[in-house]
Amino acid sequence: MNAQTEPDLDHGDRERIYAYLKDHGPTDYESVQEATFPQDPGGFRHHVAILKRNGLVEEALGGGLQVVPELEGEEEEFTRDGVEFHVRPARQADLSGILGVLRQVAEKRTYIVAETVAQELDHERELLRQDDVESRVFFVATVNEEVVGWVHLQSPEIEKLSHTSELTMGVLEEYRGHGLGGHLLERGLEWAGSQGYERVYQSIPSTNEGAVEFLEDHGWEVEAVREGHYKIDDEYVDEVMMAVSL
Repeated sequence: MNAQTEPDLDHGDRERIYAYLKDHGPTDYESVQEATFPQDPGGFRHHVAILKRNGLVEEALGGGLQVVPELEGEEEEFTRDGVEFHVRPARQADLSGILGVLRQVAEKRTYIVAETVAQELDHERELLRQDDVESRVFFVATVNEEVVGWVHLQSPEIEKLSHTSELTMGVLEEYRGHGLGGHLLERGLEWAGSQGYERVYQSIPSTNEGAVEFLEDHGWEVEAVREGHYKIDDEYVDEVMMAVSL
């Protein structure tokens, strides 16, 4: 089934604004108000504020408003060792769930890049990004509709690096060993290949032996090691730089 379902807006007036923006694309404030709330500018501003708060509408790059983009794709269902889980494109509504998993994985201090992703996401509050600076997407693994794992790809919009993308991923500890990580990784790399990326990479502290082994088991190679690149708990730790060709 298609993962890009209509959001539950809980209010007919907000649904009207959302539907207008979805049909018309980025539109200036005045035109949206005239089309949806011509007699009630105060109500319009209120509903726009709620739509922004809920991650459904955002400021357009050229000004005005637009619907927050959703990544299209199929939702896949898997069962292993009695654990049923789904892998699908992330939606803006998954923001808090993804942040929760990111923070739990990052708190072990064995995945420095994940800490950075969590900080950026918490600050910017948008999952999907496509502009003249960078692009990023997320896919999630869910159990009972709760996010328990993620895979994230981020690429700078620089011509000389346009063939590469950086990947991060993680799964809550209690759900590891059931294949969630492998399916997330496969989904992320499948998407990267479909977008024309030729090489995907990530960097991991050498103390995260499980992650290095996991990636090697899935065809990744160690490209370089930067000695003492990280300082964790007053100890210098090497950075393992890994990559896979698509």
